[in-house]
Amino acid sequence: MLITSHAIMPNETPRIYTLQFWLLCMSSFLFFGSFNMIIPELPSYLTSLGGEDYKGLIIGLFTIMAMFSRPFSGRLTDTIGRIPVMIYGVFICIICGFLYPVLTSVSGFLFLRLVHGMSTGFKPTATSAYIADIIPYQKRGEALGILGFCSSMGIASGPSLGGWMVLHYSINVLFYTSSLFALLSILVLVGMKETLENKQKFSGKLLLISPNEIIENRVIIPGIIVMISVFSFGTVLTIIPDLSDHLGIKNRGTFYTIFTISSLLVRILGGKASDKYGRTPVVKVALSFLVISMILLGFVEDFILFAISAIFFGVGVGLNTPSLFAWTIDLSLEDQRGKAMATAYISLELGIFLGSVISSLIFMNDPEMFKYTFWVTGGVTMLALVFLQIVTMKKLGIPPQEIKA
Repeated sequence: MLITSHAIMPNETPRIYTLQFWLLCMSSFLFFGSFNMIIPELPSYLTSLGGEDYKGLIIGLFTIMAMFSRPFSGRLTDTIGRIPVMIYGVFICIICGFLYPVLTSVSGFLFLRLVHGMSTGFKPTATSAYIADIIPYQKRGEALGILGFCSSMGIASGPSLGGWMVLHYSINVLFYTSSLFALLSILVLVGMKETLENKQKFSGKLLLISPNEIIENRVIIPGIIVMISVFSFGTVLTIIPDLSDHLGIKNRGTFYTIFTISSLLVRILGGKASDKYGRTPVVKVALSFLVISMILLGFVEDFILFAISAIFFGVGVGLNTPSLFAWTIDLSLEDQRGKAMATAYISLELGIFLGSVISSLIFMNDPEMFKYTFWVTGGVTMLALVFLQIVTMKKLGIPPQEIKA
């Protein structure tokens, strides 16, 4: 396994966090910033196009395409290499940013949301596989926590920057800036060494995937928990902009900024805790925070409780993501990491899609339905906690080292 790109002297301690690792973190920061900066502004933008009734599809179409593209990205990540797959995902982001100001019909906008989702179907899958290649097991949770920290920095700064740009410039300037961030996310990887051994040349045959190649059965259990737990994320992405308007909060990215900052504060510690105490104990704590956040959101009538809910949500997300993804990698085979991470991301996109669509159907643009939308979401998240408890009791899909611990 590749640990560092230079020769190791007899008395030299191998560096775990190499330049490759930090460049990947910077790339993830820029990439996640690129498409998250436009999210809080899209509901009002779609309304201005005459598509108010289709708000649930803003996130839904994006995530459904990301989900359907995962099997292909996983297959290509394990065959043609990690870096080419990253480049393709970023290329999609760049193109979409320039096309939003051009395709200004409701159908054109929804088509772009569908295409744009392909970007996250490819880039994060290859990035996670690359991280798994260069980081040893005992530091994997911590490494994914650091990567998540940098991704969250992009998620946190993106919406606030997007809201500021729309207030002072225009929505089109925001779209172009999104493309610029995506371009920078791939430029920082120029010259990076590929970690996949025995690469293949791309051919159309690699896109012919049989049903048994879509899902990695070894990671089904963490995948199920990912799917149920991120239902809340789909709800937040879809409903929070309207809740912000209802409360008179001018910058629709405020909730995202608060929850992401709180997420940043716990991501690295959460990853280290999962390395030390096991993945499942940390995930249980994370799910508890997510449930509390949804309950609190149902009672929100002012900014203070709005902010507290965002903090609880951020802590839950910050603990949940690195622990579940590290658990996924723990259970995967070395030559099937792309497929395993694709399975995790398929679960993630499916959960976000369901959360965005179902929450939109419950809400129906009626402020009286805010509380019921969030409470139903909290109930769904509670199901993940119940399922995890059953898994823990029966020791199903638990990494052997965690059982021994």
